[in-house]
Parts: sequence; structure tokens; C-alpha cells
Amino acid sequence: MEQKLTLLQLNELIKEALSGAFPASVWLIAEVSELKENRNGHCYLELIEKQGTEIVARTRATIWSYTYRMLKPYFETTTGQFFTQGIKILVQVSVEYHTAFGLSLNIKDIDPVYTVGDMAMQRKEIISRLQSEGVFEMNKELELPLVPQKIAVISAATAAGYLDFMNHLDSNEFGFRFYTKLFQATLQGVETVPSIISALERIFQYEDFFDAVVIIRGGGATADLSSFDSYDLAFNITQFPLPVITGIGHEKDDTIIDMVAHTRLKTPTAVAEFLIKGMERFYDRMMELEKEIVRLTRGSIDSHQKELEQAASTLNFVVADFINRNQAQLTRKGNGLQRAVKQFSFQKEHDMNNLRHQIKSTLLLWFSVSKTGIEQKKRNLKHVVNESLIKRNAELSHYKNLLKGRTEKMIFREQQRIHFFENTARLIHPENVLKRGYTLTLKEGKIIKSVNQLNLIEEIETRFADGAVKSKIIKKHNNER
Repeated sequence: MEQKLTLLQLNELIKEALSGAFPASVWLIAEVSELKENRNGHCYLELIEKQGTEIVARTRATIWSYTYRMLKPYFETTTGQFFTQGIKILVQVSVEYHTAFGLSLNIKDIDPVYTVGDMAMQRKEIISRLQSEGVFEMNKELELPLVPQKIAVISAATAAGYLDFMNHLDSNEFGFRFYTKLFQATLQGVETVPSIISALERIFQYEDFFDAVVIIRGGGATADLSSFDSYDLAFNITQFPLPVITGIGHEKDDTIIDMVAHTRLKTPTAVAEFLIKGMERFYDRMMELEKEIVRLTRGSIDSHQKELEQAASTLNFVVADFINRNQAQLTRKGNGLQRAVKQFSFQKEHDMNNLRHQIKSTLLLWFSVSKTGIEQKKRNLKHVVNESLIKRNAELSHYKNLLKGRTEKMIFREQQRIHFFENTARLIHPENVLKRGYTLTLKEGKIIKSVNQLNLIEEIETRFADGAVKSKIIKKHNNER
């Protein structure tokens, strides 16, 4: 009969086999598909490997807090990239198997140089893909209006770069006026790409109104720039029907969206200056055209001056001859016209007197009736104003009580948080750590962090919460060998 095993026995055999197969750490290439940090500072990851779009391998991994506190800042400062999901990494791991929780990898070290190379390769592949699809230059081929004044702005409302852009645009020395509309978006972190694409989609609904789109960011961590090397975001910009101007606020290499945009400028302030200078050039051109029109007009007047003088002289002679020939007839007609005018004036004066008398009577009657109506409306208006004031005072009192309650709740929550942080600080105090059974090992008064700092026969001091002991090294063992 075949041997029967319990699940625990089987898992212990698997654990023993894995321990024998992987006695030392190995370097592993994988992509981070999920990443979570718990409140104790431990980092839990899901690592995958893809072939095309299909996931062909998947496993769990852990970075314990004392290692994670060193690896994360080291990786981010070296690569300029956040340690988050979606990146490929080269890590040193130990293979571990727990009978209750299964297989897991314990990450001990990371090589950021590999990730930098992978990011550069991805960036090159995105640029090549956009060029092969024939869309790389599409936005640049759009015609920027001669005087772009209606600007759709993609930024965060509270970003310093957006405030600098608006201040520079509104306070320009020429007094030029621009219409701007903010379409808010997140410009850092994992939400950057979907947020900007969403803003572009909202602007697309008003494409006939706007002259151009401005994407501004204004400084920030270098790691944030990786979001602007996205294929999806770059493709959306190439397909957008309006010219896109970028001012992401970095002085070094261009991002991919800088490359595909119609115009790339370094900072939000530079974008504002670009728009102002365009307006200034147009204004200067209009002034030049005005001067040219004045010059041509004066030249035309001068060239025709003699013709006009000759025509005037001829007209004067003709009119004088006509008057002499028709003087008697004009005199008779003038006398008749004078009598007709006097008669017409007398009749109209009589009509005006009658009309003046009728208007005066009508106005006296109207004033009498209107005065009564105005007094009644005055009383009604006073009653309505009093009722409105009472209602507004009640609303103000309600909002005052509501604000007071919310403020007290917020203060209470902040006091709770401060109390929590005080307890946390007390728990991690070195004296309390020693009381929980941990010790400190010192040589010549300095803390020992590695077995490689010690030699045989050397004297060391071990400190406990309630005292210290001294001892000598008779044997040492290095876990990596």
C-alpha cells in the first residue's frame, strides 16, 4: 500500500526540497503588478512575468520594513522613478516556503541600474512606435492661430506652476487680455496619465471655441516625469485637433509628450511669455500696417490735390454762370418760399400751443395717479425686505452652528492623531525596544551592524534593558557563505 501523507507532512517535504534547491539568494528579473505597504512598514508585492500580453508566471514577495526603509529611497533617488507597480526590477531574493502560507520570496537587495535601462528601452520603443504609426509629428503640423487668446489649461488648481502662469499672463505690461479655462488634472503619481487624458476629452467637447491647449506642471520630483513618457498619453496628444503647448517645468531631457506636442517650453512662465510675445508681434505688425496705410493715403491725397483744385475752380465758374442766368427766376421762387414758410410756421405754432396744453393736463393727472401707486409699492417693498432679512439671519445662524460643530469634530480627530503618534514614538524609543528583548552589540563603543566588522578573540559588549555583558568572539558564521 502506498504511503499516506498529511498536508503538513507534504508541505514540510516541499519546504525541505526548496531549501536544498535554493540554499543561497538568487537574482530575479520580474515586473511589479501589485504593491502594498502596511502600517508596520512592510512591503508586500505580487511579481509577474509576461510573454506579450499573457502572464506566464506569478508569485508573492515581501520586503521587510528594516530593508524597505533602505531599498526604496535608494531605488528612487538612483532611477528618478517611483517604486510602484508597473515597473520591471532586478532583485536579490531568498526562496522561502511556509507550511501554512505557501511559497514566498524575501527581497534583500535591488539593482536600480537594470530598471533605468528598461525604462530607457521602453521610452525608445514608444518613440519608434509613434514614428512607425506616422503620428509623431501630427500635432506639430497643426496651424497655431496668429493670436491665440482662448487657452484651455490642464493643471492642478493649487499648483504653483499654474498660479505663476496665470499671474504672468494677467499682469503683462502691454495690457493684453487672454481667456483661460482650467481643466483640472493630476500631474504626478499613477493617476497622471488617465487624469490628463480625461481633461483632453473634456476639452475636445469645446474644440471649436479654444485656440490651443496648455499642459503645465511647474517643478516637482524628477520621478514624477516618468508618467509623461506614456504611449497612451502621447498618442492622445498626437491625435488632438488643437495645438498642444507643454511647460512641465524641467530643464533636462524632454519627455515624450514634449516631443510630440506642437510647442515645448521649459516652464509655465515661459509658456505665458510665449503667448504674450505672440500677441506683441501681432500688435507691432498692426501698428506697422497702420503707419503704411497712413503713408499711402497721404500720398494718394497729394497726388490728386491738383486735380481736385482744378475741378473746384471749374465747378465754381459753372455755378456762378448758372446763378447769373437764373437769378430772376430764383428771386421769384425765393419770395414765394418765404411766404409759404411764414404761413407754415404760424400754423405749426398754433398746433404746438394746443399740444402743449394737452400734455400739461395729461401729466398732472398721471402724476396724481402714480404718486398713489408709488406709496403702495414702497410699503410692499419694505415688507418684502424685512422678511428677506429675517430669513437670511436665520440661515447665517444655522451655518454658524454647523461650522462650529464641524470645527470641533476636526479638532477632536487631530487630537486623536497626535495622541496616536505620541504612543508610536514612545513604543519605538530605544529603551522600550531593549525592554522587549532586543539587544545592542558594541565594539569599542560603536554599534556593530555586520559580522564582517568582527574578528576572532575581539572583545564585544552586549547591552540589555537592565544591564550589559562583555564577551569574546570564539567563532563567527557568515550567512552569505
